Amino acid sequence: MKMERGSGPRYSIVVLVVALGIVAAIICGGLVGGAAGYWVARSQPTPSVPTPVIIGQPGEATYLTLTQDSAMIEAIAKVKPAVVTVINTLPARQTFFGEVIEPQASGSGVIIDEEGYIVTNSHVVEDAERIDVIYADGSKEEATLVGADRYSDLAVIKVEGPVPAVAQLGDSSTLQPGEPVAAIGSPLGDFKGTVTVGVISALDRRLDTGRGYLMEDLIQTDAAINPGNSGGPLVNALGQVIGINTAIVGRSAYAGTVAEGLGFAIPSNTVKAVAQQLVEKGYVERPYLGIEYVAITPRLASAYDLPSDHGVYVRQVVPRSPAAAAGLQEGDIITAINDQTIDEDNPLTNVLWRFHVGDEVRLTILRQGEEQSVDVTLTQRP
Repeated sequence: MKMERGSGPRYSIVVLVVALGIVAAIICGGLVGGAAGYWVARSQPTPSVPTPVIIGQPGEATYLTLTQDSAMIEAIAKVKPAVVTVINTLPARQTFFGEVIEPQASGSGVIIDEEGYIVTNSHVVEDAERIDVIYADGSKEEATLVGADRYSDLAVIKVEGPVPAVAQLGDSSTLQPGEPVAAIGSPLGDFKGTVTVGVISALDRRLDTGRGYLMEDLIQTDAAINPGNSGGPLVNALGQVIGINTAIVGRSAYAGTVAEGLGFAIPSNTVKAVAQQLVEKGYVERPYLGIEYVAITPRLASAYDLPSDHGVYVRQVVPRSPAAAAGLQEGDIITAINDQTIDEDNPLTNVLWRFHVGDEVRLTILRQGEEQSVDVTLTQRP
């Protein structure tokens, strides 16, 4: 994917941090992103090479042809040189004992352009003081942050100088459940180039981020995604990157049930669109309304005797925002945008993303119990 410079993410992420040998794990909720991993200072035994399977009658040895497996092996070999480990050095801090330490976190990334652009997850490079990448051959280069978008959990970083390889982004719109895929990355931050295989389990999945919006259109896979795999590629049998690994579900909300084989990746078509904007502008255009609000649920509506069991309750209107210009007031309840109901399945933020900067939309609101319509022109999020 060639990109030219222009003018100018309920899941939670596990970020494992190393600081002078002191290991701290930050775990939030039941969703565990394949986020930055620990540097693990121990070696693993080299697995033995399996003996080829031979079938047929004695005297007529015939090697079993595994066409699909062979294709995936070739596909992995094609992409692996473009996969990197991303090291995030966080701002220095002082311990209780007065020592100054520089915590580090790590994840994965993939080179998508000959000019040195690398796609990873936004949470992998969050709050970075310095970013370094380690190539497949072990060499290391410093990288700069081009731009990050926490809503899609994507970021672009850049290295200077020649890159070892460039991965091809495929067309995620053609994917089908059951297709073989492989996840490549650096689990625990140390085992770079680790490959796990599986299939596409489902498409168009949604995950609640716990931040008032959903991640949508995700690819679900049973290819193992571990801490440190975040930002690494999900690869098809053609050697194309069809997703960027972002999260796993480790525990359900029902009686704490442990779930396995539930990994999620951002589809490559989303990656293309977001990365292009990050390279050209450093940010992603997203329409902005300009309110602080509380999402209304049936339980909340019952507890506070609200006139609607869905929508959002406006706590504050940001001055000089589109909402202020349209006359929205504190205490208003927005129940719909252009007749699209706002509820738990369709959060306000996700509904807004279906529009563009500059679009005029009609809000259905309740003001002192009476339904009204308000027209608002959306602007770029500041």
